[in-house]
Amino acid sequence: MDFTFTPLAIPEVLLIEHQVARDERGFFVESYREDAFLRAGLPRFVQDNHSRSGAHVLRGLHYQTAPMAAGKLVRCLAGRVYDVAVDLRRRSPSYGRFVAVELTGGDCRMLWVPPGFAHGLLTLEPDTEVAYKVSAYYSPAHDRALRWNDPAIGIPWPVADPLVSAKDRAAPLLAESDPGF
Repeated sequence: MDFTFTPLAIPEVLLIEHQVARDERGFFVESYREDAFLRAGLPRFVQDNHSRSGAHVLRGLHYQTAPMAAGKLVRCLAGRVYDVAVDLRRRSPSYGRFVAVELTGGDCRMLWVPPGFAHGLLTLEPDTEVAYKVSAYYSPAHDRALRWNDPAIGIPWPVADPLVSAKDRAAPLLAESDPGF
């Protein structure tokens, strides 16, 4: 099956779509094929993560510092998410800017969030499930977060008062951080 890799407003962040075979039984999709992803410039992945959340749960904005900086290939399996990538590369013309897409369990699209970006998502429906591949192992020593509602970044989250973990509520603002990218 074929994949389409579409650069977003920050071109290193990609929206990935693939052929979906649908019929009266449901659908079949080849969700990942290493050779196609490597040809598109994505790395090999070393870990898969899966989360399930109720409606209006915000996870993020998370990233890992070098040498454990990780890219994420994000897919919504059930429900809907507002998925966000924030550029943390200081020399980038898009530093501090974000791109966002809505992913649903039915659209079978994915978002590639490269190393050097923070990632966050907001669930828009109950029982939303997200799976993502990462390009580096989780490392608590390199794990970082940015404040989800940092006014300098200005993400227009579609829910005014999401459920946010204590860790994410206490995360520093971008101006108080040095991601090192």
